[in-house]
Amino acid sequence: MKTFNRVAAQGDVMFIRINSVPEGFTEVKPEADGKVIVTHSETGHHHWMDSGAVTMFANPEDPLEAVLEVKSGTKVTHERSYDTHEPIFFDPGVYRVRRQREYSPEGWRRVAD
Repeated sequence: MKTFNRVAAQGDVMFIRINSVPEGFTEVKPEADGKVIVTHSETGHHHWMDSGAVTMFANPEDPLEAVLEVKSGTKVTHERSYDTHEPIFFDPGVYRVRRQREYSPEGWRRVAD
């Protein structure tokens, strides 16, 4: 399992440690099974964390950005049984979540994982 201090990436998602949840961000309710879907995958292989350890906040102005408030050490898991990304361990703290973007002739778009 990977660990990090300030910045980490897993597939098309980047995590950056910050000081606090920005004003205006809204709490995202976890799934019924207790998972917090950090990023949804177009193939159903989501990146997720345990709702008992983390609260997620959405940026109402940018759907490609969110914030995680990690209350107790936990990991982000890539939900795929093959060719998966190694889990990343998070210490308690606050982390910005950014979906990777790439430029195309039509403009900026989200990177597909």
